[in-house]
Amino acid sequence: MSIENFRLTDFLPTTKKELELRGWDDGVDVILFSGDAYVDHPSFGAAVIGRTLEAAGYRVAIVPQPDWHGDFRDFKKLGRPRLFFGIAPGCMDSMVNKYTAARRLRAEDAYSPDGRHDMRPEYPTIVYSNILRQLFPDVPIILGGIEASLRRLTHYDYWQDSLRKCILCDAHADLIIYGMGEKPILELARRIAEGQPICDIRDIPQTVFLCSKGDIPQGITPDDIVLHAHEECLRDKKAQAENFRHIEEQSNMMHAHRLLQGVDGRFVVRIPAFDMIKHSVNLHRGCFGGCAFCTISAHQGKFISCRSKESILREVKQVIQMPDFKGYLSDLGGPSANMYGMQGRNQNICEKCKRPSCIHPQVCPNLNTDHSKLLDIYRTVDALPGIKKSFIGSGVRYDLLLHRGKDEAANKAAQEYTRELIMRHVSGRLKVAPEHTSDQVLRLMRKPSFSLFNEFKRIFDRINQQEGLRQQIIPYFISSHPGCHEEDMAELAVITKKLDFQLEQVQDFTPTPMTVATETWYTGYDPYTLEPVFSAKTPREKLAQRQYFFWYKPEERRNIEQSLRRIGRADLISQLYDHNRPHESFKQPREPRNTQPQNANHRAKPHPQEPREEKRGRNRRHR
Repeated sequence: MSIENFRLTDFLPTTKKELELRGWDDGVDVILFSGDAYVDHPSFGAAVIGRTLEAAGYRVAIVPQPDWHGDFRDFKKLGRPRLFFGIAPGCMDSMVNKYTAARRLRAEDAYSPDGRHDMRPEYPTIVYSNILRQLFPDVPIILGGIEASLRRLTHYDYWQDSLRKCILCDAHADLIIYGMGEKPILELARRIAEGQPICDIRDIPQTVFLCSKGDIPQGITPDDIVLHAHEECLRDKKAQAENFRHIEEQSNMMHAHRLLQGVDGRFVVRIPAFDMIKHSVNLHRGCFGGCAFCTISAHQGKFISCRSKESILREVKQVIQMPDFKGYLSDLGGPSANMYGMQGRNQNICEKCKRPSCIHPQVCPNLNTDHSKLLDIYRTVDALPGIKKSFIGSGVRYDLLLHRGKDEAANKAAQEYTRELIMRHVSGRLKVAPEHTSDQVLRLMRKPSFSLFNEFKRIFDRINQQEGLRQQIIPYFISSHPGCHEEDMAELAVITKKLDFQLEQVQDFTPTPMTVATETWYTGYDPYTLEPVFSAKTPREKLAQRQYFFWYKPEERRNIEQSLRRIGRADLISQLYDHNRPHESFKQPREPRNTQPQNANHRAKPHPQEPREEKRGRNRRHR
């Protein structure tokens, strides 16, 4: 369908005029405020929530990127909703979207018109909520999206370099719906529509609220987990580390316990939920990888929730009918491309499990790693008239492809999937994320040994040679992750040089709320062992690590050689540089290392932590 065939009433209304076109002169039920531009697509959470409510019969409007300056006219233009205001600050955390790991302003905002920086404030959840509370003090305010989800309990904020309270304390809102919120938002709307006051709604799964100790529903029970209070965490970093182990474990359990945390003389109460990922928008939701730096499990959970084959094919057929479609699908994926259809063989075991990862430190023997269902979808999609090729743009977990368990049918399917992927679904470059070369660092990252990447690369190269293909692997790496020392980065440079890589998809570790890596970085302790862990924190320490990504740039060479001598690894100089070649001039000053955001669409995003940094090399195989 061409854009000319759409009418304004086909979209959620954003203006008073659009309300009038629908005949909604008497107002709406729910008004959503979004930090992103309004894109009516399932990759955008505000659109998904709005359409979900609309399908249930509610009148829903959306205000994208309201102006928070001056007289707040954008917050008043649609009036007072009958049920509640909802705040969905955006597809990405607002601070990650705005600043690099070095706290520099990014070159553009990928979710704003023309990439403009001035279309959203810092922490829009807090800003929007406080404005609405000022203007409409008696209307319930519900927080959702990744910004609120990751700040639902005491958390470290990298950009303010401080430990922050539950975001409800600063936003003065009524409730957080965390994770993928379609089911709880419908239940909440139903109850408010029936006349139940928001202050009495205290039992919807997947929600967080503030209350006095005497108002905690059922009181504090033996099944509850009472975390160290916020004030105690301010005094003792080890208390914060201990808290996070409970938070992560309970976030990854089918039948979790209620979490309570004292703050400002009240309690934050987090109601658990199993159903937080039951609805999906891509092939699947959730990720059981449990990477230490990744926020997916905190937001979507580790249990995989899949769309039906029929639903996927129905969407693909709609894409085929688009007038500008040329026959090439850019991605058939999810948070991790190849987890579709995977779950525990014995669900009774899964119900008792609290491991944050199903595949680290080893693949769980109860996990069914059969790629057959995903292979069937690929082949069925490719057979549709109008499809020339379907690509896999999401990151692939090669440790799942290489795993060999007792199920020979699953082993065979993994081998078939690997060949099918490499031969038919790579758009010239296949994205994988080894993240580091040091097994000690990889252990703290909850990533597999680098030896598995080497094994996968050998398979990739062999199939390319057999089939006459000229495709590349694009590996992703992180510097300054907790546990990583400068010597580890120097060895990474040598190892990747020997593999003929000039790295471009690289990232300096950015602490983001609700990840075990962030808690380790902030507290200095591994939350699971309470053992001390080193982290590079100062700009000097972080720059010293990051420079090794770009050993091949002439302007980096002198500093790298000096650094290698300083850390006692001068033996690596000859492995990085050919001293028979003359030195190039180093008179010009070194360029500042800014970063550029990339589209973080979760279908094909660079990595589930945050946007990858600026492309500083060609990442090509030298031939």
